[in-house]
Order: sequence, then C-alpha cells, then structure tokens
Amino acid sequence: MKKHTYIVSLSIAATLLFSCNNENGKADGYGNFEATEITISAENNGKLIQFAVHEGDQLEANQFIGYIDTIPLSLKREQLVISKAVISSKSRGVLSQINVLKAKLKSAKINKTRTENLIKDNAGTQKQLDDVTGEMNVIKSQIRSVEIQNAPVVNELKSMDVQLKQIDDQIQKSKIINPLRGTVLTKYAEPNEITAFGKPLYKIANLNTMQLRVYVSETQLASIKIGQEVMVKIDAADAMKSYTGKVSWIASEAEFTPKIIQTKEERVALVYAVKINVTNDGVLKIGMPAELWLD
Repeated sequence: MKKHTYIVSLSIAATLLFSCNNENGKADGYGNFEATEITISAENNGKLIQFAVHEGDQLEANQFIGYIDTIPLSLKREQLVISKAVISSKSRGVLSQINVLKAKLKSAKINKTRTENLIKDNAGTQKQLDDVTGEMNVIKSQIRSVEIQNAPVVNELKSMDVQLKQIDDQIQKSKIINPLRGTVLTKYAEPNEITAFGKPLYKIANLNTMQLRVYVSETQLASIKIGQEVMVKIDAADAMKSYTGKVSWIASEAEFTPKIIQTKEERVALVYAVKINVTNDGVLKIGMPAELWLD
C-alpha cells in the first residue's frame, strides 16, 4: 500500500513539474516587430531646391519639407496669362458687336409692336409690318453669325483656363508636404539633385505604435480574440522585458510557418498570423524579435 501511494505521488509531482515547465519555459508565439512604412515620392520633375529631411527626424502631418524648382512652370503660366489677355480683347470686340445688334433688335421689336397697334386702328399697312419683321430676322441672323465666329475664341479661352489650372496644380505639387506623423527611416535624395515624377525621396513610418506579427497554431486560436490584451516580451540585458499589447488582427486563413523563425519540424505546420499593437517606448525597432505570452 505504501509502495502504491509512493508511485502515485511521484506521478502527480512529475505531471505538475512538466506543466510548470511548459507554461513558464515556452512562449505561445514568436515573431518580429513591423510598422507601416510609406515611401514618399516626387510629384513633379525638376531640381530639388530645398529638402530639409534627415534620417531619424520626427515629422508632423502636413509639414512643409521642401520644394522642387518652379521657375519653368511660373514662366509658362505667365505666358499663358498674356496670351489669354490678348484673346480676351478680341472676344470683347466681338461681344460689343453682339451688344450693338441686340440693341437694334430691341428697337425693331418696339417698331413691330407699334406697327401692329397701328394696323389695329387702321392707321398702318401690312407692308410696314412685313418690313419690320424682315429687319428683325436679318438682325437675328447677324447675331447668330457673330456668335458662331466668337465660339472658337470662347473655347480657346476655356482651354487656357484649364491649362492654367493644370500649371497651378503642378506648382502646388512641387511643394513637398509630409503626409503623416512619423519617423524618417531612409533618405533617398539630396538638395540640388534632379528628381522626376515618382522618384522616391524618403521613407517614413509611425513608430509610436508597433505591430508584432506572430504565428500561432490552430489549437491556440480559441485563446485569442481581437481586442484582447496579451503580454509581449523582448530580450533585454539581464532578463526579458515585458510590454502589454492588444490583438488587432487575426488571419482568416492558415499558412505554412515562416522558415526564418521555426525549426525544420515545425516549418511544415499550418499556423495563423496574428498582429499585436504595442505602444513603443523608444526601445522597439522594426525587425526586432519578440515573444507572445498568453495569460
């Protein structure tokens, strides 16, 4: 009886020891920190006149960074303004002719009304009315003819207005405005260099909140949900440093375990990617390895 009790006690102790080692000695997931990196590119062609950006700079959203040379665009705009003024003067001359013809048409309408009244009083003739009506038709034809002649001028003025808007847009895009708050990771250009549309200028990312991408097995999915607070640990000088993170995303489909972080046996297993948001205290860096520990 004593021997049987001794064996049972040893079995319970071994079970507890194994459970403690599995719980305390191995994390529930492994991965690396990442952040949303955005590459800011030039939106115009020309020489970089000013470009005050350095790697590691903290930039604010909508902050002015520099600009690309706008002198060629300004000269082109000035030339268009002068051309528009010349064409507008021609159009004003045509419009003045139309105004004169419209004044004549108004007088003819008054004469027509007067003639119709005279006819009603038997003081006028039908010929007088026909003459006035014929005069009105001639004036209307003249107005239509002048308007047709003026149509190309009007269209040309509209075309110039569109060109001016395009140049104004290009001048605005020559300004380099930082789109979001973050840290400059990489700088690709220097002042006085010739840049082109779409050429990268610098890369930026918001490092205040980092995302830890870890991979968990299907059996662990029941213990993880979006919005859940979890513990994240990184290597420190003497011991592991802990952070509180929040699950922000769970993959809807399984994938093979990434080869860079798992053993040969585990690489063939299907796992689910999970993203965890962690507030950065300045220590966390992109690519830094970390561990996920569930409660």
